[in-house]
Amino acid sequence: MKRLIIHGDPGIRKGAVVEHDGEELVCFGISRNGEWHGPDRVQLWCTVGEEGEYEDFQRRNFTPHWLEVIRADASEITVLEPKGDLFV
Repeated sequence: MKRLIIHGDPGIRKGAVVEHDGEELVCFGISRNGEWHGPDRVQLWCTVGEEGEYEDFQRRNFTPHWLEVIRADASEITVLEPKGDLFV
């Protein structure tokens, strides 16, 4: 599991499947920052991982402060599914 900070909005929502640096990641949760005060464009703070890690995310079986942090521009993200069916 990782924290992916996206500068800009590539049009994804919770459950999206994205590709970054050749790695396919599922967005378990997204926090949208910078709407009113903050950077000149929005930032999406996403908790991402492989589909098999979703149960650990649901049960909070991880420490958010110890997650590896990846930063990327929205143009560097390839959206495979804007909103996946993992959460249906």
